Amino acid sequence: MGRTATVERITKETKINVTVNLDGSGNSQIYTGIGFFDHMLTLFAKHACFDLDIKTEGDLFVDGHHSVEDTGIVLGEAIRKALGDKAGITRYGNFLLPMDETLVLCATDLCGRPYLGFDLTFTSPVIGGLDTQLIREFFYALSYSIGASIHLKQMSGVNDHHISEAAFKSFARALRQAVSYDPKEKGIPSTKGVI
Repeated sequence: MGRTATVERITKETKINVTVNLDGSGNSQIYTGIGFFDHMLTLFAKHACFDLDIKTEGDLFVDGHHSVEDTGIVLGEAIRKALGDKAGITRYGNFLLPMDETLVLCATDLCGRPYLGFDLTFTSPVIGGLDTQLIREFFYALSYSIGASIHLKQMSGVNDHHISEAAFKSFARALRQAVSYDPKEKGIPSTKGVI
């Protein structure tokens, strides 16, 4: 069956359904109603090598905040559920991703404790219909719902599209490492015995 999970969340603001397969091949079907956000999640699935289906119906007549934040919450819950007890995983991952003039570093730890270090600078308020402030909100929600420490650091870059894309891709590649099985790890990768 593999490491798969489906999570649905319904509130007065959003209705979201996410299915993830951590051992997939990067196939995805994404619909959030925000084109640029769909693009970011599609490339996230591809570079994480996750099969990912996301359907978000949100109150976009207000703005994109609830849709983006709640998608982060539900995606994180699905990843956490698919990971199970985390036995045998690598736990840590990091990736330095270049995209033209942009260079973004991501490091993550699936430690069970949420934390977001976010050092990205955007100069435009919106990219393709996505409020750039919501990129941080997405990663913040994701870190809490997965229970992961996520650090994103922009080393260089001036194009907002490139910066966002490099962030999503570097996180995908770092998470791909972290969820992968370590052949030398025989149990939970922590001296506590639980993460």
